[in-house]
Amino acid sequence: MSATDYCDLCDLPLSTCVHGMPKPVEPPPPAKKAPPKASPVTRRRTTPASSGGAFGSSAPAAPARPRRRTPAVDFKPWIVKLLQEAGGQAESDDLLSDLEQRLGDVLRPGDLESGPTGELRWRTAARTARKELADDGLLLAPRPGTWALTDRGRVEWVPDLPSA
Repeated sequence: MSATDYCDLCDLPLSTCVHGMPKPVEPPPPAKKAPPKASPVTRRRTTPASSGGAFGSSAPAAPARPRRRTPAVDFKPWIVKLLQEAGGQAESDDLLSDLEQRLGDVLRPGDLESGPTGELRWRTAARTARKELADDGLLLAPRPGTWALTDRGRVEWVPDLPSA
């Protein structure tokens, strides 16, 4: 190395000295981004009857599909009635057996299928109805496996029940 290979300011070789190194090449400025695209058009959903378009208001509504299972709310008056007949308290298994005898002809095909827990679906719906009655303050469980009416449940009017 010769004397000219060293920097006069820092006495380092020019290849490692900041003074003797060429200025770094600046990267080109970033390209401008294209403006964001406009959001897609959203339309309000309208029913065929309200749109008055090609369907018009004379198109009949689609028929409702028949229910496959009996809803839990349909079991509520029967549970209250059976508990009232039993004196206000009954074992859950006995009550469910009575419920099956009374509603056996009314139960739908889906009610007789087993659910994910292995229990028949109508029994699960009846237990859900019991829980809703308890939430309404008409029923309580004084001990496991027993359903009992509260004082309010004993005097609460049971609506007219269809004959089953």
